[in-house]
Amino acid sequence: MNELLIASMMTMMTAATPLVFAATGELVCEKSGVLNLGVEGMMLIGAVFGFAAVTLTGQPLAGLLAGSLCGLVASLIFAVLTLTLLSNQVATGLALTIFGTGLSALVGLDYVGEKIEQIGAIHIPVLTDLPVIGRLLFGHDPLVYLAIIILALCGWFLKHARWGMILRAVGDSDVSAHAIGYPVIAIRYAAVAFGGAMAGLGGAYLSLVYTPLWAENMTAGRGWIALALVVFASWRPSRVLLGAILFGGITILQLNAQAAGLGIPGAFMSMLPYIATIVVLVLISRDAIRIRLNAPACLGKPFRAER
Repeated sequence: MNELLIASMMTMMTAATPLVFAATGELVCEKSGVLNLGVEGMMLIGAVFGFAAVTLTGQPLAGLLAGSLCGLVASLIFAVLTLTLLSNQVATGLALTIFGTGLSALVGLDYVGEKIEQIGAIHIPVLTDLPVIGRLLFGHDPLVYLAIIILALCGWFLKHARWGMILRAVGDSDVSAHAIGYPVIAIRYAAVAFGGAMAGLGGAYLSLVYTPLWAENMTAGRGWIALALVVFASWRPSRVLLGAILFGGITILQLNAQAAGLGIPGAFMSMLPYIATIVVLVLISRDAIRIRLNAPACLGKPFRAER
């Protein structure tokens, strides 16, 4: 029983990791005042190009870097359209998701059925062998720890670093930030690029660690869940990890329930993570005052620099 519980909790962390990567990037992006709904598309792009890189080179690190870089490039397309050409952020983000879905399906045609060596869990002598907590704390793959470290660093950056405070100021009042001399557009470009790199890394994690294989639409809506996770966390980094574990746990729950043969229709169980997302968003939206207080004031609003 203990082994089953430990295995389930470890799988839960694995399921939560791509959400942590994607939600952390989107959190920073939204803190700057930019709403990028293309997370799903960027994750798919990162997944397919990361998988392709590992297939061609045999190097997992090359796959992670390729996935992150391709997600970044995709986000810069969004940035040019919304920040420079001032197109609608919502429509452009949706277009990016559609573009990423189609591009990943096209590029991935040659990689369906291909297998790669999975990035395995680390083993720390003595620590990993500790009863119960050893595997729970010290038996995950390296990217689980990387996701937590990046999230913690982003939390520190936004709260304590000078440029983190400037980024938040740009998201809360871009006109005021511009008036005192801060480069609003440049800061938003950097935030969008970071968000794209994290989404691409989250997608690469899916195809290199979580499965590991390439399948069309393999993100299965995780990009949308990451977007909801940012709202669930009230734009606070400290709550992103909790929300990711919650949604990851629901994903594992539905898989375990199907495997146990409880007689519940498989289609209903597959809906559970998305039903949970809708329920959470409905509950959060009831407190409109809290959303207004925590959300960046300029979120989704175009900015044109005036002399």
